[in-house]
Amino acid sequence: QVQLVESGGGLVQAGGSLRLSCAASGSIVRINTMGWYRQAPGKQRERVAIITSGGNRNYADSVKGRFTISRDSARRTVYLQMNSLKYEDTAVYYCNVLSIIGDDYWGQGTQVTVSS
Repeated sequence: QVQLVESGGGLVQAGGSLRLSCAASGSIVRINTMGWYRQAPGKQRERVAIITSGGNRNYADSVKGRFTISRDSARRTVYLQMNSLKYEDTAVYYCNVLSIIGDDYWGQGTQVTVSS
C-alpha cells in the first residue's frame, strides 16, 4: 500500500516562510513526477509546482520567485520551500506522485494558513 505523508504546514504571518515535506512509502513503480497542489476554500485544486525525475521544475505563475520545489529521489521525498508567503497562499496543500506507468498518488493534505 502506497502512502504519502506530508508535514510542515501551519500558521505563519504574511512575509514569513514554511517548508513542506512529503515522503512516499510502499510499493511504487519508479517515480516520474513529484509535485504540490493546493486547494483554497471555495476554489478548485490547482497545481503549485512539480519536479520531474530529471530535475525539471515547473511553477504556477502565482508562486514563481517565492516557492522552490526540490526532491530527494533516494528517500522518495519532495519538498516545497515557501518564502514571502501571502494571505492568498492560504490553502490545503497536497503532495502528488506520478509513476512512470501513470499511477497517481495523493497525500492527505496539510493546512497552510497565512495571516495578513
